[in-house]
Order: sequence, then structure tokens, then C-alpha cells
Amino acid sequence: MADPASAPASRWRDRRFLLMLVLGFSAGVPLPLVAGQVLRQWFAESDLSLSAIGLTALIGLAYAYKFLWSPALDALRPPVLGQRRGWLLTIQLALVVSIAAVGLTHPRIDPMTTALLASLVAFLSASQDIVVDAYRIEVLGEDDAAQAYGLAAYVWGYRMALLASGAGTLLLAGPFGWSGAYLYGAALILPGLAATLLGPEPARVVRAAAGWRARLRASVLDPFLDFTRRPLWLGILLFIALFKLGEALAGIMTTPFYRSLGFTRDDVATVATVFGMFATLGGALAGSWLVGLIGVRRALVATGLGQMLSNLMYVALANAGHSMPMLWAQVGVENFTDGLADAAFLTWLSALTSRSFTATQYALLSSLAAFPLRTLGASSGWLAEALGWPGFFLLTTAAALPAMGIMLYLLWRLPAERR
Repeated sequence: MADPASAPASRWRDRRFLLMLVLGFSAGVPLPLVAGQVLRQWFAESDLSLSAIGLTALIGLAYAYKFLWSPALDALRPPVLGQRRGWLLTIQLALVVSIAAVGLTHPRIDPMTTALLASLVAFLSASQDIVVDAYRIEVLGEDDAAQAYGLAAYVWGYRMALLASGAGTLLLAGPFGWSGAYLYGAALILPGLAATLLGPEPARVVRAAAGWRARLRASVLDPFLDFTRRPLWLGILLFIALFKLGEALAGIMTTPFYRSLGFTRDDVATVATVFGMFATLGGALAGSWLVGLIGVRRALVATGLGQMLSNLMYVALANAGHSMPMLWAQVGVENFTDGLADAAFLTWLSALTSRSFTATQYALLSSLAAFPLRTLGASSGWLAEALGWPGFFLLTTAAALPAMGIMLYLLWRLPAERR
């Protein structure tokens, strides 16, 4: 009889989990390069205005609305490698070329070309996410334990990619220039390309023929109509949309803010990116523990308040000027509290979904949560120019107050969700 204690170890020897790790890495590579800190650092060093840097938030709209074209990737079959691997091969090849093309542009001379190519990369990256998620679910089958291990491997691969692509690109931009750094970023997709070629194609599920209208209704309209039958559903949606507003406004401007205080590219890479990542992970772990200790509703209030007040650390850093100890403190507090809030918020968001539409409803709600970052966040540059750094970050702190008020009202009126 097999030793039950050896089951986890034997599971990790399953090559499908290595496949999920590498595909998760490929999925995480493009985000910092075109919708995160790397592109904003490049724009800041190119002396673009704060307004122009704020508009880079719009580049990531593809991540928020990827559910709109996911039916096409599910219905159309590429000519080679099958349904899932065929699309992955096509998208990953296009990502390698388009990321390299972004690095060959000159944002100081023609920022519009850089932004348009970055938007193309974001679209391809969001499309890769769609296919990788479908591939992961299908190739791991009906085994719940295998799905859990596969998801864990995917998440670790994704987090590793954020470090390799984010901090790695910033550190290489010095010796090799931005073009060389982006060529390195393009090369990071190659392991995912190899995994696509070497991995198995999952058995194709034969689905009944349905037109585009039926597919769109099943993927978007039906889950939304089901959600509108909940009490106070409009208030819930408003809270979801506003909960990350203060964080979204502040997050877009962190790179030019650090640069204005004299912090170097290497400072941003090591403190804001690497240390910030571990602080976020630590906050997420602590947030999960807090949810189990006091319940999701109380944790939502406590962590939401911490997330709001953490923006005051930006004001403290602005007053301190070029202070490395204060930078470490600001990054640590802000990222740790964001991780805390994410754990409680995502747990509550999961509890809101109907069992009949779990995946699609969660995708729609999480897209709504990303809406401020990708839309209202674009105005952050204009606000920073008008208010100055201390005034701007005080505004981002106050921007969380409407969501906090709505949250307290909802928690007062709504019964506790059943776990």
C-alpha cells in the first residue's frame, strides 16, 4: 500500500506541473513590460509628462476585457498543433516579435508608436492568459488535487516571471540600453514556447454548435443577469469598482514619483519591484490568516482601512525626499497592506459568485475591480501635475473613502455569506 505522505511528492514529479510552471512564467512576462513599472520607468527617463505617463494605464484595458474575445479563441481552430497548443504557438511567436519591436522604438521621439505596440503586446498577453487557463483546466482533467497543484505551479511561475521581467529588465537597461533589455524580455517567452511544443494537446471537447450571440449570452449576459437578482447588487458592483480606486491612482504615478525624488533605476528594481513583491506575498499570507481568524467581513473592514491609510506613506516619503530607509518603509507598508486587502477582498468576491456561473461571474467581477486601474487611473498624471506630490497622494487616500462607506453599508445590510 502506498504511503499517503508520499503522495504530494509523487504528484510534483508529474511533468504536467512543470508545464504549468513554465506556462505561468510565460503568462507573467509581458505585464511589467507594457502595463507596469518597466514601461513607466522608460517613459519617465524619456522626460514624458506626468499626463502622458498616466495614460499608460489605458494600455492594460485588454486584461480587463479579455472575456469579450475569449469565445473566438474557443471556437476557431488553428491549422497546426490542435486547438490549445495551436493558439499558444501563434500568440507566443507574436509576443516575441512584438515585445522586441517595443524595444526598438524611441518614446522620447515618438511615444505614440511605443504605446501602440505596447497595446498590441497587452492584447496578445491577455489572449495568452485565456488559452493558458483553458489549457491548464483541460490538461489536468477532473482530479481536484491535480487542478490545485497545477494552479499553484502556475502562480509560482507567474510570480517568478514578474521578478525576471520587471526587476531583470530594469537592471539590464543600464548596461544594454532599453532595446537590449526588451530583447531580453522577448527571450523570456521562449521557455513557454518550448513548453507549448513539448506539451500534450488535451482531448478536444465536442460542444454543440452555437452562434456568436448564444456564446456571448452564455459568457457575459447570463452571469450578469443572475448577479442582478441579488439584494443590493448595484451597491455591490459600485463597491467592487471603487475599492481599488485610491491604489490605482497612486500606483500609476509611483515610478515618476520615485524618479522625481532622485531614486535610480536600480533602486526601483531592488526595492519597489523585488522587495515589494515579497512584501505583497507576505501580506497575502497574513491576510489569509486574518480572514480565518476574524472572518471575511471584519477582515475586509480592517484591511480596507489599512490599504487606504498606507497611501499616507507616499506623503511621508515626499516630505523626506531622497531617503533610502523611508523608501524601504513606504514600499514595505504599501505592498504589505495591499496584500492584506487583496486576500480579504478576493475571498469576499469569491463568496459572491453563484455556483451556476462561478468562473464567468468571477471573471466579470474581477474585471470590474480592475476597471479603475485601466480607466480612471489614466487621469492620475493630470492630477499629480495640478496638485503636486503631497496633495496628489492625500487625494488618493481620500479616494478610498466612498468605497469604505459603501462597504460598511453593505456589510450592515447584507447577511453573512455562507462558506
